[in-house]
Amino acid sequence: MEHADLAEELSRIVGPRFVRTERAELATFASDGLPTLRRTPALAVLPGSGREVSHVLAALHRRGIPFVARGAGTGLSGGALGEAPAVLVTLTRLSRILAVDPENRRAVVEPGVVNAALSRAAAPFGLMYAPDPSSQTACTIGGNVAENAGGPHCLKYGVTTNHILELEVALPSGDVVRLGCPGGDAWGPDLVGTFTGSEGMFGIATEITVRLVPLPTDVRTMLADYTSLRRAGEAVTAIITAGIVPAALEMMDHNAIEMVESSAYAAGYPVDAAAVLLVELDGSPAAVEADAVATRTLLEGSGARTVRVARSAAEREKLWQGRKKAFGAMGRISADLVVQDAVVPRTALPDVLEAIAAIGARHRLRVTNVFHAGDGNLHPNLSFDASDADQLARVHAASGEIIRACVAAGGTITGEHGVGLDKLAYMPLVFGPDELGLMAAVRRVFDPDEQANPGKVLPTSQCREWRPWSTA
Repeated sequence: MEHADLAEELSRIVGPRFVRTERAELATFASDGLPTLRRTPALAVLPGSGREVSHVLAALHRRGIPFVARGAGTGLSGGALGEAPAVLVTLTRLSRILAVDPENRRAVVEPGVVNAALSRAAAPFGLMYAPDPSSQTACTIGGNVAENAGGPHCLKYGVTTNHILELEVALPSGDVVRLGCPGGDAWGPDLVGTFTGSEGMFGIATEITVRLVPLPTDVRTMLADYTSLRRAGEAVTAIITAGIVPAALEMMDHNAIEMVESSAYAAGYPVDAAAVLLVELDGSPAAVEADAVATRTLLEGSGARTVRVARSAAEREKLWQGRKKAFGAMGRISADLVVQDAVVPRTALPDVLEAIAAIGARHRLRVTNVFHAGDGNLHPNLSFDASDADQLARVHAASGEIIRACVAAGGTITGEHGVGLDKLAYMPLVFGPDELGLMAAVRRVFDPDEQANPGKVLPTSQCREWRPWSTA
């Protein structure tokens, strides 16, 4: 058996049951949530503790073997794919919530804890973990840290990096360090912030201390529907310009509405609408009431045909079901789905949405928009059949045009899904050789031999060797 000697050494660390070597077993790990990329690792190892992670990385380091960390595999950039000779270090066994500390509003978790499980554990204490990716019922906190994941409620509460206090990290050498502190106010450079969003290139977080926030005392969820996608986009700008910061401000276009309403996730969205806005306000009852009155006036003034307010927790949950399960509903109409991810200024939303529609039409692709409108984080979804080479080529071409249109509008190439493999070629659109070289230099501080998640994020052919005197 190929790699038998390595498999035997890793088996002594984690146990034979937790080393996968057969090709059929490895096929489980060959893709993530992005269907256009597949990679097969040399083998997969599933450690059961932070100590085992450290020993696994030390063993790989001695042999000079690269590795890729993987959580639940829900990522959408190909970032958690490993190709032989790389070894996949899968963290789903590290799934314990180690502590919930309501007095200090924090929790300590292992990286394999599912996002929604942490929210459930915090709720009895009147607390919540605010970042809530649409995949929160499956994605893990370790993966959220690696990608700096966002979500619908990050408009008000911030993305993952705003909620991470301390990290225990196994470096690629196998050495273990602690970054930050439980109080969140460690002196010196923000190493926690540097690690969060590093996409697995700096090591593996084996213990994560997160910030918890109080559950709001009042929540108001509103659905506004529009006969014009442009008017819906203009409404987003009007709300933020008025000084209102909703907990969430989401948009779905006509294609998304049709797919949701014809699925098991139907939420009662009007199927003849060009777009709907889902607006959620939270806080004290008085503040929510004042913002709700002002928001309704702005929605109606921007051309909303109707504005509906959820009258119960069940109705609110149903409205959110349509948004959160939209990607699942899209699975009914095509074999494959690419969920693109880019960010534009809110004021550019109407023009960029029209440009995306034109790109889809030109490439004869069905494009569906479901996205975080409040912070301009777009998710154009391309439905296709990956077994059809022509369709696959058109998806790649359309994706590139969409990303370039967003950058041209003053935006950037990713808001929350990360660069991974998928957006590697687009990095030079927003960073020059000096900036890319500086990023590579930071990476080598954590991983001098570049063994962690090789070939991702940084297009090395575009990186200029960075030295502190290079601009002198």
